[in-house]
Amino acid sequence: MSLKEKLKGDVVVHMKAGNKVALTTVRNVLGEIETREKSGKTPIELDDLQVTALLQKEAAKRRDTAATYSAAGHADRADAEIAEAEVIETYLPKALTRQEAEAIVDEVIAGLKADGTELTVRSMGSVMKSVTPKIGGRFDGKAVSEIVRARLA
Repeated sequence: MSLKEKLKGDVVVHMKAGNKVALTTVRNVLGEIETREKSGKTPIELDDLQVTALLQKEAAKRRDTAATYSAAGHADRADAEIAEAEVIETYLPKALTRQEAEAIVDEVIAGLKADGTELTVRSMGSVMKSVTPKIGGRFDGKAVSEIVRARLA
């Protein structure tokens, strides 16, 4: 079952449970997914990696909005945004620790070296291309590129 299918199925679950916050949040996220799929010249189907990235952005957006509301003294609105972010985060994969991310990077680099590829800082793109699907939104992309750069230097 894809992540998008799980979201669609959970609409019914939240509806039956009477969980209005979760229901509204999941519907909003599904709407955002549909908008992304239909925007552009030709419609596309988002895969799980793209849906995960979208969910991360949506959760971050709500956390930022909550911080803005808190700073403005609107605690009730901030709490509502945080509740929505928490609902979205339940659909995100478990985050990796830095050590786990480093282990994945080391594994990819070792695999590329075993294939006879000589790795320098210039081959960072090929390493990132192999690392990204394995990490798949479970660790900050900028931090991953810093780890790769440090390993190749």
